[in-house]
Amino acid sequence: MNDFKIKILISILSGLIFSFIFILIALVVPIKDNNDTPLVMEKPKGKLAEISHAMKNK
Repeated sequence: MNDFKIKILISILSGLIFSFIFILIALVVPIKDNNDTPLVMEKPKGKLAEISHAMKNK
C-alpha cells in the first residue's frame, strides 16, 4: 500500500473511533433533570381508563 491509502484508512478509522466514543459518552452520562416536580396522575375518566389504571396498579 502506498502512503496515501494508509492515510485515508487511518483517517477513516480514527473518525469512526472518535464518533463511537462520543456516542458511548452520550448514552452513559445521565442528563440532569431540572424539573423537580413529581408527575401527577389524573383520575381515570372512562370505563376503559379505569380498567387500564387498575391493571397498572396491580
